[in-house]
Amino acid sequence: MTIRVLVADDQALFREALTTLLEVQQGIEVVGEAGNGEEAVRRSSLLHPDVVLMDLRMPVLDGIAATARLRREQPDVRVLALTTFDDDEDVFAALRAGAVGYLLKDVSSARLVEALGAAVRGESVLQPSVAAKVVARVARMPQDAPPPEHPLTEREVDVVRLLAEGRSNREIAGALFLAEGTVKNLVTSVLAKLEVRDRTQAALRARDLEIL
Repeated sequence: MTIRVLVADDQALFREALTTLLEVQQGIEVVGEAGNGEEAVRRSSLLHPDVVLMDLRMPVLDGIAATARLRREQPDVRVLALTTFDDDEDVFAALRAGAVGYLLKDVSSARLVEALGAAVRGESVLQPSVAAKVVARVARMPQDAPPPEHPLTEREVDVVRLLAEGRSNREIAGALFLAEGTVKNLVTSVLAKLEVRDRTQAALRARDLEIL
C-alpha cells in the first residue's frame, strides 16, 4: 500500500526538503504541498491524501484550526502534527483538534516514515517528550472510576441504612412496615452478603461500598 501524503508548512525550504526526503521512501507518495492551513484544507479536499503532515504555526489559518476543519470536513484524513514546538498549549490543542500524532522537526526520517504508517493504521504516534506530557496530564486528572458494586437488594439497602443509624430490628420494622422477623432475616442476609460478623462492621462495610 502506498501512503499518500500532503505536506503543510509555511517554510518553503523545509517543505521542499521534506518532500524530497519522503519521495525517496518506498511506499510513500507526496501528493501535494501547502503553505498555510487554509491551503492545506483546500488541497486535501482535492488530492485526498491519507495523511497530512501539519505544521502548527502558519499564516492565514494555523495548523490547529486546519486540523479541526479536516477532522470535521474530511474525517478519513489523518493529521500528524510536525512542528518545532512542544509546549503544553500547542500539544494539547493539536490533540484536541484531532491530530493522531505529534512529532518534532528533529525527528529522524526512519521515525517519520514509521509514524506515517502508524497514522494510516489509526494508531497514535507521539514524540517521547510529548508522550511524557500526556502521561503527566492524565495522572493529574481526577479519578472518575464508578463506585464498587454491592450485592444487596434494594430492601436490604433500606435495612442497612437504618441499621447504620443504630436502629434496632423493631425500629427498622416499624420504619419499613415489615414484621420484626422479616427484618431479622434481612439483617442476617446483609451480614452474610457483606461478609461481616456484626451490625457495626456491616455499617462500615456499607460505607466503603458507597451504599450509605
